[in-house]
Amino acid sequence: MKEILALRGGPKTVTRNFSWPVFDESDVAAITQVAQSGQWGNPDCGGLVEKFENEFASFCGSRYAIACANGSVALRLALIASGVKPGDEVIVPPYTFIATATIVVEANCVPVFVDIEPDTYNLDPAQIEAAITPRTKAIIPVHFAGQACDMDRIMAIAKKHHLTVIEDAAHAHGGVYKGKKLGSIGHAGCFSFQSSKNLNAGEGGLVVTDDEALYNMMNSLRNVGRVKGGQWYEHHYLGCNYRITQFQAALLSQQLARLEEQTQVRDANGKYLSNLLASIEGIAPLTRGHGETVHTHHLFIFRYDKSKFGGVSKKEFAEMLAAEGVPAFMGYPKPIYEQPVFQNKNFMCYALPDTVDYTRVHCPVAERACYEEAVWILQHAMLGSKEDMEQFAAAIKKIQHAVRRD
Repeated sequence: MKEILALRGGPKTVTRNFSWPVFDESDVAAITQVAQSGQWGNPDCGGLVEKFENEFASFCGSRYAIACANGSVALRLALIASGVKPGDEVIVPPYTFIATATIVVEANCVPVFVDIEPDTYNLDPAQIEAAITPRTKAIIPVHFAGQACDMDRIMAIAKKHHLTVIEDAAHAHGGVYKGKKLGSIGHAGCFSFQSSKNLNAGEGGLVVTDDEALYNMMNSLRNVGRVKGGQWYEHHYLGCNYRITQFQAALLSQQLARLEEQTQVRDANGKYLSNLLASIEGIAPLTRGHGETVHTHHLFIFRYDKSKFGGVSKKEFAEMLAAEGVPAFMGYPKPIYEQPVFQNKNFMCYALPDTVDYTRVHCPVAERACYEEAVWILQHAMLGSKEDMEQFAAAIKKIQHAVRRD
């Protein structure tokens, strides 16, 4: 009997609803307590915000943590506090959320795009040194989808060239590389608590660091340029109000208590699903074995080969998969440098040299990922059971059989 695709009116392969966020009455009680206290903000950066900062720093094995408005601000604080000057260059990957690059522009610096590895979609260390110039001051490796970057090689390159390393760990809460929590390896590590993230308060961000001077500067920048021991209306640096609220901190403390268990589930399911999909012709999960001890699977990514699926485009395949009930998506439609803001240099950045031309940038691996290969399964689906992972694989097989018949 021929199976009919759900997109064409047939039954879904996966019927479970993968809800997100995960919460219970303890989360509601924590928020209620803040509401009843009347202490909603945190102008002194204390209270529940400081409590959560200490908890998260301890979780990462870092000395300090700075909570802030969102993950983009976290990156911005870390970069500016590192001492970059207008016109300095910062190496970034092209396959990530756009903020990784735009915060560089906001700091009046120049994003330099270096391609990604084909088997991890992370910044390729083999190509970093060729991109370094006398103006290069920092590297922002992104632990994309929760897969750890090759931090040993990146840190060695940074040490050789006296560069700051700011880990973009927005996908990597609880991830581990060679026994160290992601975010704690570079000079600073930045996290996002936006609603889709593995640790979620709707919005919010945080930076961890072991560097006291960097911590003090970021602490000032997120609190309108104030310094410890100074007067309330005494402002030393060009900071802004990038603080989070007591509501967010209370919720994050509750969510943090669940994170380790959830991360272990995602990691185990990722291994199981990779084994299942590896047997399907035309499907290649991104590889492990690059030093990661724990993969957070903010996304589960596999490479799709349309030649094994009757020539069906990646976009069409992702739509078919989502219709089957798999929380799947085609991912980024183009690399960052092909976004209109970069193509047209629509920047309020006065230090970007006229010679910088993003229309000439070409990162073939990132382009192939965007246009042809990368398919994402979202993180909340990775909290399912082994049976759910088996149904994901069954949905892909169903699509392959159907399109090959066509």
